[in-house]
Amino acid sequence: MPSSADRRSLPLAFAFLAALSASDLSPVAAQPAPSKRNWADEKCVRYGRGWSEALKRFGQAGLGPQFLARHDAFLASGCSGAHDVCARSAEELKMANIMVIVAMNAGMASTFPPFACPK
Repeated sequence: MPSSADRRSLPLAFAFLAALSASDLSPVAAQPAPSKRNWADEKCVRYGRGWSEALKRFGQAGLGPQFLARHDAFLASGCSGAHDVCARSAEELKMANIMVIVAMNAGMASTFPPFACPK
């Protein structure tokens, strides 16, 4: 059962996702003139913007050093590196869920984000 703090943070998370849907991260929004980036690069740029915005809005409290380091490595690889960012805490799982929705709202498949845990 979610704690009262988790229940209070859900409206904030949904407001964040709604704001991103209306922002330039959304594929539905007016698109700028075509750039020289290919789609793989564009996805990484959009995802990186979403990650930065999520960190600004929700902070890093509860996100462990390994979670952050693996995610940074994924971004540094141009989003083509290993999908090995394992969400272990409630806060990490919340951030991973937010980022999957951010990615999908920006026109990417739900498999784009780097979240996976070893079996």
